[in-house]
Amino acid sequence: MIDPKLLRTDPDFLRRAQEARGESLELVDDLISADEARRTAIASFESQRAEQKELGKLVARAQGEEKAALLARTKELAASVKEAEAASNEAGARFDELMKALPNPVFADVPRGGEDDFVVVETIGTPRDFAAEGFEPKDHLEIGEALGAIDMERGAKVSGSRFYFLTGIGAQLEFALLNLAMSKAMSWGFTPVIPPALVKPSAMEGTGFLGQAAQDVYHLPADDLYLVGTSEVALAAFHSDEILDAATLPRRYVGYSPCYRREAGSYGKDTKGIFRVHWFDKAEMFVYCDPSEAEEQHQLLLNFEKEFITALEIPFQVLEVASGDLGLSAARKYDCYGWLPTQEKYREITSTSNCTEFQARRLNIRMRDGDGVRSLATLNGTLCAMTRTIIMLLENHQQADGSVYIPAALRPFLGGLEYLRP
Repeated sequence: MIDPKLLRTDPDFLRRAQEARGESLELVDDLISADEARRTAIASFESQRAEQKELGKLVARAQGEEKAALLARTKELAASVKEAEAASNEAGARFDELMKALPNPVFADVPRGGEDDFVVVETIGTPRDFAAEGFEPKDHLEIGEALGAIDMERGAKVSGSRFYFLTGIGAQLEFALLNLAMSKAMSWGFTPVIPPALVKPSAMEGTGFLGQAAQDVYHLPADDLYLVGTSEVALAAFHSDEILDAATLPRRYVGYSPCYRREAGSYGKDTKGIFRVHWFDKAEMFVYCDPSEAEEQHQLLLNFEKEFITALEIPFQVLEVASGDLGLSAARKYDCYGWLPTQEKYREITSTSNCTEFQARRLNIRMRDGDGVRSLATLNGTLCAMTRTIIMLLENHQQADGSVYIPAALRPFLGGLEYLRP
């Protein structure tokens, strides 16, 4: 949620932000009107409520006909106050509804455009030349099945399409990646957390996942709970309705949880294997900080992601996402795309977003320093999305004999194994 003062002091800033996202400029005008209506309704209610209280004092001192007249006026005013209160509540609800629909304004220097208008910030590592090595690379599913690591057939039998089993060395790979991720995160000063994967609507809405992303969310109506698509949701809501001491900031958490996504609108895309699935596990970084430090913290999160991917010896690119492809909460976002040999292109494996004060305002999370109490900033970043990272390991490190090379950083968590063999 934005600072409402912006509507009154700089509405053109919000219009430019909406234009950059390719979103409706009319929403800003509707919000300005709703804000005026809300403030007018509140003023009317408070004025009549004040008169009602004053009449109560006069009635207590009056007698005879004066008291009867005052009581009659009190009765009339009570009905009017009730109507004014209802009008105030209605105007407030309308304003809140529109505010929740307004995305976080993007930074001025974020590249403009849509999904395909990202900017490649840097390329790290060089994809292997399999032709020069004398063999055609196999896709991750063929390699995984040969290793006894992935079972899609039984996943579909038990749960339906886009579900899977990780078995044997596949399960061990996930545990190894988790241990490596947690080991690195703790060395960077993160507190490990295992958060709930079911959250209340307030947590989902507070992080911005019931807006444009709602179609991808699983809802359990009987309990009115949501399955998270990322542990960002629970980690963001962890300090909801709290005031944090500025001396304790930044606070860094790394959460590990299952993630559930409908993948609505993706039918026919990446249907083979475990690239685009309805459930996967993920280690996610989350930061609470002073807004003045948010951009610095964002670069740190990106550097942590780069360090982790580099340790796995996967060639990758860093992209800055264009304004029209940002989620509701992000003011800036970087993605890391790993090289996928069988597709001969880079595909997304991590992302990190600076959500500025947007989520904190929606979740009522504030900080207290020498200047008083004010909003803080939140940021998130993928450390390791297990299925896609496993894909990258299998495809990039496959050998001609069917084995898979294990990067040195991962070996201590796999009993020293240097190769996986069928």
